[in-house]
Amino acid sequence: MESIEQRTISKISWRLLPLLMISYFIAYLDRVNLGFAGASMSKDLGFSATVFGNAAGIFFIAYFLFEVPSNLALERFGARRWIARIMLSWGVLSMAQAWVGGATSFNVVRFLLGIAEAGFFPGVIFYLTLWFPAAYRARIVGWFMFAVPISTVIGSPISGYILNMDGFWGMRGWQWLFILEAIPAVVLTFVVLIYLPDRPKDAKWLTAEEAGWLQKKLDAERANRESIHSISWKQALLNWKVISLGIVYMGITVPLYGLSFFLPQIIKGFGGLGNVEIGFINAFPYLIGAIAMVLWSRWSDARRERKLFLLIPLACIFVGLVAAAQISSPVPKMAAVTVAAVGIFSALPVFWTVPTALLSGVAAAAGIAWINSIGNLGGYIGPTIFGVLKDRMGNDFYAVLFLAALSVVAIGLVLVVGHDKRAELGAEGARA
Repeated sequence: MESIEQRTISKISWRLLPLLMISYFIAYLDRVNLGFAGASMSKDLGFSATVFGNAAGIFFIAYFLFEVPSNLALERFGARRWIARIMLSWGVLSMAQAWVGGATSFNVVRFLLGIAEAGFFPGVIFYLTLWFPAAYRARIVGWFMFAVPISTVIGSPISGYILNMDGFWGMRGWQWLFILEAIPAVVLTFVVLIYLPDRPKDAKWLTAEEAGWLQKKLDAERANRESIHSISWKQALLNWKVISLGIVYMGITVPLYGLSFFLPQIIKGFGGLGNVEIGFINAFPYLIGAIAMVLWSRWSDARRERKLFLLIPLACIFVGLVAAAQISSPVPKMAAVTVAAVGIFSALPVFWTVPTALLSGVAAAAGIAWINSIGNLGGYIGPTIFGVLKDRMGNDFYAVLFLAALSVVAIGLVLVVGHDKRAELGAEGARA
């Protein structure tokens, strides 16, 4: 017979995760489809790699500036309404990229898109802390973030097919890419409004016994965290560990976004490949990364070990990218990129167990957003510096090495910051 814990966790997992995963799938697809549009879009509009990389990255400047205010608004107004607002605005603006006419309009739309989407990812991470106890954190975040690699695995071939719509109704393939892949975000806006409860007390599908067990468990964990780390949301923004974790996250996001925006162009440089073939080849590292993400996060939860399970993937990022930078042959180069992808996607869910063990309440809403804001500056730094180095050097060697260097910085900071196991083990000892 199922225990109340198993029954409750199973219910909320099946009720919440599918919708959140689909939403993040669409969000991430809309964020990185620019990588597929890049080659033909740049040719049509006369963009250099530097101009394209800067426009790709300016999204994250807006994201950085509006992330914390957006998450504080989510905490105040509730996840259901705020996430729906985010999805509607990002869907409309993502579609608007189809009609940019030059560098200025492209930069403006990308900046507005960053404002629109700010708060979605850290909002969901904070939202999950309101539903899932610490013992389930890595695997739950892992399943949610499974949408990142899968959006590329599924989206890459689809994007390739859409690009082949070139000339349909007098529009370019890259324009159709932005239009068709933005529509699901607008549709999901209304699904979120109808389907997503704000907190466990709003979940009519939980029995009184299940809701009571869950709230008691979450309250005990929160009391335990606050007995060890009790800070306000303003203090969280200045806390050295929170800032350091933001830089660690940047060591993951810089390689992630650098590859997301430029890997399709690197593959195209192999020569003799069509859009659909490029899509399937681009999807392979993400498929292996997705499998690694699920298995690694479950193992981390089972062992209740975070620091080591973060350091090993960061080392894989470094080794894979250094190897990829030095290899020109297509198959070995993609094998090296796959090693890096395994590191990137294995690191992501385990990383988010560290700040959620450190922060609670409004401080968690602000702190998680602040970490994500700092980390996602990597979305600006990665594509921008990658594009500049690629233009100046005439190849991607130094650009890929730059991506690898950030993972070394992350390794050093993880060793310094560490992970306070008391915030999780103490809560486990207070099992309801």
